[in-house]
Amino acid sequence: MSRPVLMLLSGPNLNLLGEREPEVYGSATLADHVEAARSEADRLGWDLEHHQSNHEGQLIDLIHSARGRCSGLIINPGALTHYSRALADALATFEGPKVELHLSNPAAREEWRGISVVAPVVTGTVAGFGGAGYPLAVRALVEVGPG
Repeated sequence: MSRPVLMLLSGPNLNLLGEREPEVYGSATLADHVEAARSEADRLGWDLEHHQSNHEGQLIDLIHSARGRCSGLIINPGALTHYSRALADALATFEGPKVELHLSNPAAREEWRGISVVAPVVTGTVAGFGGAGYPLAVRALVEVGPG
């Protein structure tokens, strides 16, 4: 029997984790966070597929490609969180559970970061727990289960 697939998407600038603003985002790399999420997914009997892009349209295409194929989706949209209605529209078309993920707590930072246009179309949000958020998001998604 095949295992359910979870798609993990990483948005703009997350490829620079470990280098960019370590006082905010920590010293772990994106690969470190993906490995933590992958290990947790594997422990829970799920496969994890990860993609990172600095391009909004590519992230939208990846969400479309997950429809009917993946059982759940976790996304750290980076700055797109705050203004990409196109990304929110794409997420709304994915019928399984969806988790919005952030290393920092956007609501505790600059005022403009307190707005998430993707929050209304996801199942829930994990934010502010640093790298621990990646396995937490996997557990939350698996607990909710496939749509």
